[in-house]
Order: sequence, then C-alpha cells, then structure tokens
Amino acid sequence: MNATQALPLDVRLMDGAAAALYALAAVLALAALGGWVVRQPVWSLSAIEVYGDVQNQRAAALQAHVAGRLQGNLWTLDLLQVQQLVQGAPWVRSAVVQRQFPNRLRITIEEHQPLAWWGQAGGTQLLNQYGEVFEAEPALGQGLNWSVLAGPSERATQVLELYRSVRPVFERNGWGIEQLSLDERGSWRIVLDDGARIEIGRGSPLELQQRVERFTQTVPALLQHYGGRPLETVDLRHPDGYALRIQGVSTLAELQLPPPQPGPSRPAQAPAAPTP
Repeated sequence: MNATQALPLDVRLMDGAAAALYALAAVLALAALGGWVVRQPVWSLSAIEVYGDVQNQRAAALQAHVAGRLQGNLWTLDLLQVQQLVQGAPWVRSAVVQRQFPNRLRITIEEHQPLAWWGQAGGTQLLNQYGEVFEAEPALGQGLNWSVLAGPSERATQVLELYRSVRPVFERNGWGIEQLSLDERGSWRIVLDDGARIEIGRGSPLELQQRVERFTQTVPALLQHYGGRPLETVDLRHPDGYALRIQGVSTLAELQLPPPQPGPSRPAQAPAAPTP
C-alpha cells in the first residue's frame, strides 16, 4: 500500500492563494450585484404613509415637508435622518420611520397635545401635557380657553405641576387661572380670570399648596361680608395669614373680618389690607 505523498509547500500556497482569490471575486461580484439591485427603479419611493393621532399636523403637509428633502431610495435612505427631519416639523413630538417594501415609507407620529400658552397668549410657544415647551401656531380660536404659564424653560415641568395642583382648588370657588408664572428668583404669582393678582411667594410645592388652600377656604366668607365685591390683589407670603385688597374698600376701618362662626375649629383669618 502506497503512502500518500504530501504536496510541496509552494503548491499548497498557490492553492490557498487561488481559493482566496476565488472567494474575493465572489464577494466582489455579490457586492456589485447588490449595488445594481438597490439602484433599480423598483425601489424608488412612490408613497409616504403617515399614521398616528394626527389632529394639528396635516398628513399632506407632513408628506410634503419630508418628500422634498429625501435623498435616495428605499434601501439607501438613512432612517435616523428621516426621523430627525420629521420630528423637526411643527406639532410632531416623536416619530417612528419604517421601510415598507417595495417602495413605501411608513411614518408613525405622536403629536404634542397643547395644554397652555407658554410665555404669552397668542404666541408660538406652547406647553404640552409632559411639561415640554414647543413651537407651533395654533389654529384660529384654538387656544381661547388656555391659561398662560411662564417661567424659565428648564423649569416648565414644575410650572405645569403647580398649575395642575392649584387649578382645581381655585375652580371650587368659581375662579379660573388666567396666568401662572415663576420668576427668576423662584417666586410664584397667579392672575385669576377676573383680573385679581395673587402673590404666592417662594416655597416647596407643599407649602405653596397649603397657602392656596388656606386662602380659598377662608376668603369666601370675607368677600360675602363685604357684599361680594371682587378682589384686586392678594399676598399669601405672610406666615400666619394673607393680605388682600378688595375693590371699593380703601381704608383699614372698612376691611374687618366678620365675627368667627361657632364651631369646633376656627378658620385662618386674613389680616387687613394696607391703605392704598
């Protein structure tokens, strides 16, 4: 029985080099074929489909916004770049972009849901339900019932949280909040829908809430005692009460608290307002 003779080293090297060349040629051929395939007209985008709860951003406008800026076909498009482009459109908070074979692009968007004006009524800055400030132009008459919230943009979430906290407290007494603002020093103030201005001052959310609760629990009896005259200004920054000014009451003698009602507990009382 003859033993198998090993091939010389140079022959083995030549065989290995030939195999590598064949493999490289196959890879290059596949790459060329793939490049040819993805350049075929069949992959050219024919439609952009928009899904989601679209109320403020018209689908046709969004399609036009995107289509005029796209480069490439279904295979060569950078989906991340398309996503950023869509999210730069007005009213769009987030977007998911997907390929749909053979030649469609599917875009699912989440719109901002505006809750209030930010900074000033009638402007282009709005606040959504997450406390995020965004730029958009509401439709005519869309924001008639919105409050105006204002403050440093990085604290917009805190402004919205306090608004949600104190709004029902005022509504129980028939007041709406026209404006809630936070200044650079951290002091809060409110303007009611009847024009009354309320200085809440600084403090933790709990402290601010307690001041508003104390005021709204005690002021109705006081206003009733003075014939239901409307408020002008209120200062809740006093540690043991609050100061206020009522329209038509201009002297210390005129502004006296009604006698306390009998009962197990006595409500907090407001000190007299200063003479204007």
